[in-house]
Amino acid sequence: MGSLETPTGGENGSAPSAGKGKSMSVDGAEAAPETDMSKRRRSSVLPLEVGTRVMCRWRDSKYHPVKVIERRKVHNAIPSDYEYYVHYTEFNRRLDEWVKLEQLDLDSVEAVVDEKVEEKGATGLKMTRHQKRKIDETHVEGHEELDAASLREHEEFTKVKNIATIELGRYEIETWYFSPFPPEYNDCLRLYFCEFCLNFMKRKEQLQRHMRKCDLKHPPGDEIYRSGTLSMFEVDGKKNKVYGQNLCYLAKLFLDHKTLYYDVDLFLFYVLCECDDRGCHMVGYFSKEKHSEESYNLACILTLPPYQRKGYGKFLIAFSYELSKKESKVGTPERPLSDLGLLSYRGYWTRVLLDILKKHKGNISIKELSDMTAIKAEDILTTLQSLELIQYRKGQHVICADPKVLDRHLKAAGRGGLEVDVSKLIWTPYKEQS
Repeated sequence: MGSLETPTGGENGSAPSAGKGKSMSVDGAEAAPETDMSKRRRSSVLPLEVGTRVMCRWRDSKYHPVKVIERRKVHNAIPSDYEYYVHYTEFNRRLDEWVKLEQLDLDSVEAVVDEKVEEKGATGLKMTRHQKRKIDETHVEGHEELDAASLREHEEFTKVKNIATIELGRYEIETWYFSPFPPEYNDCLRLYFCEFCLNFMKRKEQLQRHMRKCDLKHPPGDEIYRSGTLSMFEVDGKKNKVYGQNLCYLAKLFLDHKTLYYDVDLFLFYVLCECDDRGCHMVGYFSKEKHSEESYNLACILTLPPYQRKGYGKFLIAFSYELSKKESKVGTPERPLSDLGLLSYRGYWTRVLLDILKKHKGNISIKELSDMTAIKAEDILTTLQSLELIQYRKGQHVICADPKVLDRHLKAAGRGGLEVDVSKLIWTPYKEQS
């Protein structure tokens, strides 16, 4: 369940078309065999080196440019047979995957290039408006605060996904990124999670045995919010250390930039659930430091792929600010933000601030906006500057709130998602707990 639509076969349910090495006629019969020239080229470029750029057939049965990240020999095959881990250069790293040789167009092979020379223009492929929108939404990597050496180290360590899919409750989910599970799970392409305690296992039978014994039907914490079928649980990392660590392992599969916290004692985890007669099923979560000197009100945020694009991410962000209001503090998310997190925050800040500006009569300062919203002044300033609603006059910033301009920006920011009913929030800030 990546961020792009991923059909598993060709059109009308047929298998994807064959690679360029063996051409097929319209009725499916094998066409002319490889020419001697094709065979010579094939033997000269194989096996492909790490760093090679080539065209690869993706799940949409179309060819896309990729870069070879890693390779491994195919078991029980001739010595020269490899499969390749590739990065689709048009798309976010979450779509990186292992592919077989027949998916690659060897006639398009480019030699290994200097890493400093990256693509500077369009790929030449025609994309639908839908594909282009998806790329725009997902191509920000979220590493703005990593220096070049740290970024290279991060990408080298996490370049190959170790777990391909997980099973969580009634969902089978394709993973997006590497997660540093313990060494005994290195040979597992699939993991099975208990959706309530988040223990993970190698085999389905182990999960089934576990579920007969596990008596949890919700996250192991205090329920602090219930509205309709939505529930929020606060889990103390010190009191529920194994759950907190398992949640971090799970989240890392879908967050590229995330630092994995083995010492979860210092964090609170706010787990959002959909509730039914079988229990409370995790939708997403955010974590928060118990004490933050930088005014961080959120460390990591994730909506699980099956629940994305339903307003839950916006709900989690809004919830973190409602907690800040209860603490009488301003807050800001910890940096760097993930690609999707950054988009969500920009939308949230825009909607909240412009709603106030539309209704407010007379002048209002950034400090007053911060006091009303619990949004940090720096975030307010950068948001209004990006919308070109700030001017600098006589030594101070002035907000220019033309109603038509506000309406246009609000429309572009999209819907606000699920509302947090503050009357249903029953919570005591951590510093006041015994």
